[in-house]
Amino acid sequence: MAPTTVSDSVPIETSHEDMIHDAQLDYYGKRLATCSSDRSVKVFDVIDGDAQRSAGHTLKGHTGPVWQVAWAHPKFGNILASCSYDGKALIWKEQPGPAASGGGWSKIKEHTLHTASVNSVSWAPHELGAILACASSDGKVSVLTFKSDGQWDAAMFPAHGIGCNAVSWAPPHPPGSLISPQSTTTPLTKRFVSAGCDNLVKIWGYRDDAQSWVEEETLEGHTDWVRDVAWAPSIGLPRSYIATASQDRTVAIWTKDSVNDPWVKTQLDPSGVGSGKFADVVWRVSWSLAGNLLAVSCGDGKVTLWKESIKGAWECVSDMDS
Repeated sequence: MAPTTVSDSVPIETSHEDMIHDAQLDYYGKRLATCSSDRSVKVFDVIDGDAQRSAGHTLKGHTGPVWQVAWAHPKFGNILASCSYDGKALIWKEQPGPAASGGGWSKIKEHTLHTASVNSVSWAPHELGAILACASSDGKVSVLTFKSDGQWDAAMFPAHGIGCNAVSWAPPHPPGSLISPQSTTTPLTKRFVSAGCDNLVKIWGYRDDAQSWVEEETLEGHTDWVRDVAWAPSIGLPRSYIATASQDRTVAIWTKDSVNDPWVKTQLDPSGVGSGKFADVVWRVSWSLAGNLLAVSCGDGKVTLWKESIKGAWECVSDMDS
């Protein structure tokens, strides 16, 4: 039984029978969803920092290891997405009331268009609607959109030649929107970034005129598989930030000052001597809600926190064993 940590100090024991691959708290921090190699997803109530076993729900529908879970924004209800080695992405919804009366968790969508493992699922910012992006080892990305008639529309397109590992959505508002009142009338943008086994990072935008997703930019700089990607929430930040983690043992921060500026790459330097290499493969990168703190999870079991200094340099502000 593997421990799952949802904070720096509170370890939570879940009842999976195999390795846990992901653990996500919901928007309010009152629910914890975990997924595992045992092919299940589990949902726990969190009370005073502890996951309540008695309140746990086991969601079964996958036939392979489940890699990732993602909560939708609560404006859509209690909705959870999961993805698996079985090539499926499942969307679950909790109905109120006792199970005997139709309450509890049920599967509302089974997305089966991919032909290989679905490695990552990510919900779009809630302002854009109920939209889910999926990344697969078949090299394709799919986007599921919940429509007004109650059906899910699926768009799928080739993204990375030998497999896609992760997807992350851009903020719907342009950078600096909180400090530039004239930009409040700017329409919301649908845009996300993907990470691939071709060592590339690609940015995709939705074109209303063509009703399709198009590749806007490609970021080159890694020398091995890009394992994870995370677009920072803007929350009024004056520029755009994307973090990428790679098999090549590096983490890159890509920054863009304005729409017409190029992306500029900065490599984190954990050793402090300019090598830019972490001790092992870097698996995950995750931004804080304010977008100014980056957590990096490495294959050696360490999690480091990074922050940009006033001078623009990225500094490690915390180093802990997971």
